[in-house]
Amino acid sequence: MFKKLFLWIIRGYKSISPTWPLMPILFASSSCKYYPTCGDYAQEVIVKYGVGRGSMKLVGRVLKCNPLSRGGIDLP
Repeated sequence: MFKKLFLWIIRGYKSISPTWPLMPILFASSSCKYYPTCGDYAQEVIVKYGVGRGSMKLVGRVLKCNPLSRGGIDLP
């Protein structure tokens, strides 16, 4: 049940985030440094590892996304 709820929330976030009007103002670039994007990565790790372990992997991924990182391919 929690897995479906988390996936529903992630899909909702992904559907509104690119169209959010303040995105270009708040962030210098609205493109993602990593492939797959954090939303796609979140879906993959929740499906593959479950909510608990997948959430921890997602937190690690989000922490890696900073101005000093080079980005690139980061598969779950």
